[in-house]
Amino acid sequence: MNTRTKEAIRYLGYGNHAVDDQTLALVEDSFRELDRAADKRIIYRIFGVTLEETNSIVIGKLNIVSRNLYRNLRDCGEAVLLGATLGVGVDLLMKRYSLTDMSKAVVIQAAAAAMLEEYLDECQQQLSREFEKEGKYLRPRFSPGYGDFDIGHQGMILRMLNADKSIGLTMTDSCMLTPTKSVTAVIGISDKKERCPVKGCESCDKRDCIYRRDT
Repeated sequence: MNTRTKEAIRYLGYGNHAVDDQTLALVEDSFRELDRAADKRIIYRIFGVTLEETNSIVIGKLNIVSRNLYRNLRDCGEAVLLGATLGVGVDLLMKRYSLTDMSKAVVIQAAAAAMLEEYLDECQQQLSREFEKEGKYLRPRFSPGYGDFDIGHQGMILRMLNADKSIGLTMTDSCMLTPTKSVTAVIGISDKKERCPVKGCESCDKRDCIYRRDT
């Protein structure tokens, strides 16, 4: 079983329980459809980071108060702000199944979430290799909505990236991203090399989450 299949099963809430062959087949079929529908896009920019009074962070025009993010960005003088999406085709695919086959719709949702994480991991690994050539190292990816990093900050991140024009990524009044299988994130850049997991669970304090990956 490959990594993204394992991730999709985790998003389905199986935890450590065995998954049946029928569900596995649905997951693999979902990935095949998503591969055809997805239009993966990413935009990122690098900004200076100022860590002010405890838990107060300034990244370009972005002013944040977050204990979790402050800790994540310690010793970082710069940060990558990014936005990424699987595109509107995935939304249309999920909507179609939500009207015709709810079981498949649930699996498609989980597989799309796993696909987005896989894409972000690949992008971050590529960035990491480029920065390491300059003696710089990336910190774990950290998105609005993790811990106490307010999800409302997504709006400013999108504006700073001009994400609507560059990759078609926007946000609703309720802070939901459109297309829905999209993400914004902050990645610290430091001269100090530290352990750098790219997965979200390692950065989140919510230990009782049913979708939590074993760490």
